[in-house]
Amino acid sequence: SELAPILNRDRESIADRLQDLIQLTLDSYDSGVSIIRVNFDKADPPEQVIDAFRDVQAAAQERDRLEKQADAYAAKILAEARGEAAQTLEVAEGYRARVVNEAEGETSRFSAVLGEYQKAPNVTRKRLYLEAMEDVLGGMDKIILDETSSGGSGVVPYLPLNELRRSGGE
Repeated sequence: SELAPILNRDRESIADRLQDLIQLTLDSYDSGVSIIRVNFDKADPPEQVIDAFRDVQAAAQERDRLEKQADAYAAKILAEARGEAAQTLEVAEGYRARVVNEAEGETSRFSAVLGEYQKAPNVTRKRLYLEAMEDVLGGMDKIILDETSSGGSGVVPYLPLNELRRSGGE
């Protein structure tokens, strides 16, 4: 509104413009009067609207305060989001590097096994089988029977499993 600058801060610039307008008007009448200064000390809205004017001023100040608060909140959230994004990116880069290194290691191992396999297929096959059995059966209790001990007679040996387990666990 045009009333707000008058009631707020711009009284000096308005006084200067008013002085120029009055002087132009007087000069157009050839009055010979020179305006030296226009004093514009106080300006109040009409009493009928002063409460409404103050409400408008308070609302404008509240709006400015809320805008600043919202800007600060947005800056905070944006900084947090950028930090989380950077952290996620670092975790992803670490994961990628780990997976690539593991894959390269597996590739090197496979290439080494392939070279050995090409030199001695049967030995390499047997070694891979034994390594797999060691991985699978490594932590288990085992009883190993030799087929040749019974002389191939088809006799099934007696194994007291309950007693063997009890004595093995002690």
